[in-house]
Amino acid sequence: MTENGSQNENGNPGGGAAAAVSDDGPKRRVKMKIWRGEGEEGREVEYEVELAEGMVVLDAVLKIQAEQAGDIAVRWNCKAAHCGSCSAEINGRPKLLCKTRVDELADAGEIHVGPLRAFPVIKDLVSDVSWNYDVSRGIKPFHSSEQAPFTMYEEDVERLYEPKKCIECFMCQDVCHVLRTHHKHEEFAGPRFFVRNQWLEMHPMDDEDRLRDIKEKDGVGLCNITKCCTEVCPVGIKITDNSIIPLKERVADEYYDPAKWLMRKIRGRKSMTNREAEAVKNGSR
Repeated sequence: MTENGSQNENGNPGGGAAAAVSDDGPKRRVKMKIWRGEGEEGREVEYEVELAEGMVVLDAVLKIQAEQAGDIAVRWNCKAAHCGSCSAEINGRPKLLCKTRVDELADAGEIHVGPLRAFPVIKDLVSDVSWNYDVSRGIKPFHSSEQAPFTMYEEDVERLYEPKKCIECFMCQDVCHVLRTHHKHEEFAGPRFFVRNQWLEMHPMDDEDRLRDIKEKDGVGLCNITKCCTEVCPVGIKITDNSIIPLKERVADEYYDPAKWLMRKIRGRKSMTNREAEAVKNGSR
């Protein structure tokens, strides 16, 4: 008989062969070492959690929060790898907590979970990423002398798809050695914002000039093309190949190629805005 006293269609008790088998064996448990603390002061604290089918690291952390340590600080929102909120370091590697399966890491013996280390730690697994929004506000926004809707070629539109996939998890910022190891936050915008600048620079209807900012304020020259940012991107943006290298090439053409620099002076720069052209015409530049 089943719990409600029913029988299966063959008249046998229970709900079939699968229902007749009970799993009385011990559940697998996984050790998790979670960094606990505020600012630079803290340590790893060990917990054990019962492994459930399909469990991701965020599930495990929330289970520990619910049952063992209610004061664990962890940032999350969509739980679907779309918002980028739950980025952290798992076994020393930036990952999304909601996209990393526990069973793929359990064989290592224990799982280490910590905050993003390129930014100040607020508490436990929560880092202060507000610096990134300050950088974002400093980027010149889209500007066009034409009114939307725009008419654009498909090949131009295709270049704009990839950079718009960014979910601002800031894992590329965290793994970048210029920020993480050398702490060049005042001189270097980081991979995420070269992706944004690439979208703006390659938009065929944008007429703002950003190359001087990309070179001097954002410090694109500090990147030495290690591709570590591309490796950790959860949405598969080829940050190095499709964003950073093209921007480096544009900066090199503008500032370091004598022939092209001279031709631009003769012909006038394509990226010059109407306001800049008017200023040149009036002799104010």
